[in-house]
Amino acid sequence: MGSAELTRHTLAADLIAEIRTWDVKLKDNAKAMAALVAESESRLTGTPGIGAVTAARLLGRTGNPTRFPTAGAFAQYAGTAPIEIASADRARHRLSRRGDRQLNAALHTVAITQIRMPGTRGHAYYQAKLTEGKTPREAQRCLMGATESGNAQFRSRQQVSTIAARSIGLLV
Repeated sequence: MGSAELTRHTLAADLIAEIRTWDVKLKDNAKAMAALVAESESRLTGTPGIGAVTAARLLGRTGNPTRFPTAGAFAQYAGTAPIEIASADRARHRLSRRGDRQLNAALHTVAITQIRMPGTRGHAYYQAKLTEGKTPREAQRCLMGATESGNAQFRSRQQVSTIAARSIGLLV
């Protein structure tokens, strides 16, 4: 074996060791988050599409839920409140680029996961929006932030995040 080959093998071994170290750290971090979510007595992990890591992200990014007096306040904070775009005689809505982007990303993860899980209320809601004539992207935006709960009903996009958050224990 030449010196170049030996150097390549050494570098590869170092990278593998580093990856294994980070893998252990990630697993320990996930266990710690699962313990903290369980300690918080949150019902988030009982919702299809929300595991311990996503639940920890949602709880951590939301903070004290009582600070949101209205559905619109939480939707704006999460970046899921729609913004009207009007041109000529057509008015459309798009999602805001404002708000807590990390919370928005966690809500997006939940929405996408539920879209892919037949039998969940999120999937049924998404299919209903497609049936109404919405494009897949518009239907996804409508679902954004909505998660399953026993009693929550899906409503307008502006309220969907707050309803979901209340139903899964983020808001009281």
